[in-house]
Amino acid sequence: MDKLKQANLYRSELIPVSGKLVERYNKCLVKLGFTETKLKTFHIDGIGWSPEVAEEKEDLQYLNNGEANPHGIIISPLQKGKPVYLPFHTFDRDMMKFVFKMYDEKIKDITRDCAICLDFDQGIDAFYEPLDVLKYNNITINFHLIDNLWHIQKAQLKLVETFNQANNFIDENIHKQLLESAKTYGDLRTRNLDLNQLEYTTDSFYTRSFGGVYILRDFIKPIVVFEDSTWYKEAIKDTNYDVLIYHISQPELMEKLRDHVIIEYDLEEVIKTKRYERIKKFEMAQHLKKVQHPIKDILMDPILFKSYLNKLDIKARKKVMSVERYLEKLETSNQYKIADIVDLKLFEALHKPHSSLDAKHQDLIWKLLVNISEKDILYWYWYDKEAFYKSFKNWDDSFKEWAIETISNNI
Repeated sequence: MDKLKQANLYRSELIPVSGKLVERYNKCLVKLGFTETKLKTFHIDGIGWSPEVAEEKEDLQYLNNGEANPHGIIISPLQKGKPVYLPFHTFDRDMMKFVFKMYDEKIKDITRDCAICLDFDQGIDAFYEPLDVLKYNNITINFHLIDNLWHIQKAQLKLVETFNQANNFIDENIHKQLLESAKTYGDLRTRNLDLNQLEYTTDSFYTRSFGGVYILRDFIKPIVVFEDSTWYKEAIKDTNYDVLIYHISQPELMEKLRDHVIIEYDLEEVIKTKRYERIKKFEMAQHLKKVQHPIKDILMDPILFKSYLNKLDIKARKKVMSVERYLEKLETSNQYKIADIVDLKLFEALHKPHSSLDAKHQDLIWKLLVNISEKDILYWYWYDKEAFYKSFKNWDDSFKEWAIETISNNI
């Protein structure tokens, strides 16, 4: 991952945590029902997730109490606007934007000497069946302060009220209590520590529950797409919901998404784009064996690309150039079908969200398309970084360099 880090493409916006902030973070972990971290320094993202703590606990979802109960931690106002690097749901980023939009100034005040635990409550204590994910609708965001600071403030105000009554101002015991409270927690009298719960409404989204599930509920008919085959087989037995259920590898899924005006394609237009060039080069790289030149040079230099294309066996060559071959044949006759010439996964990779979709839905559908066919290196990085990082580790060094340059320069 060093190459990605040097290019600022690997979790480059994490916030460093040390000293007192570690203590506050641990108090949040305990308050949420987890164990403390033994780390003295680490980094966190916008929702409070830390890659180092996840590695220490050997649990990427260590901020979850089961799949139905995710949490977050705010220990710094610097978390505002920061990425959520491993969202459990695609709407996690939007929820954090909502939280800071509503309570930005209060968060700045509270995190001077305290931390905030977030409980995302969708009214489901636990999942039992894979289609339980359809119960996601309104999510209540609850806020809890460490050290019971809100209750301590109320107690401090009560002491002040008592102090001001009759002749209590000369009561040394009350003096002592006020001083001890102020030394320990500071003067809380004018602090606004009230963080009322917020309501967030979901629409279509992706969740990591049950091995990964897409819920597309804002279209002609709700569609549920499972990444895990075991949970998919379990879900199709459930007759309680009027939804369409697919496994992500089913070719019928793409047909249904086109029918429901969720995705579209235009091969004549797409071959003119940088995206097509990225996809074709990625496909080419999968077939390069025993090369005499760096893979990056082969993919970037048109002369080397043609040279190595002609060195491929005929089956691989036809696959790499299948889209252009299909369009050439279509000029002479309309009897040819896409499926007869164009490689299926290559064809799937050339789809895009339908132009009628709003931006939020387009992002979700891009993620789904990337997961169906991982061939566009740039969109793969944008929409599924964890899967991209996992594959990146096993690539040829020169291919890594091409990927980094492509992503960094958006080419």
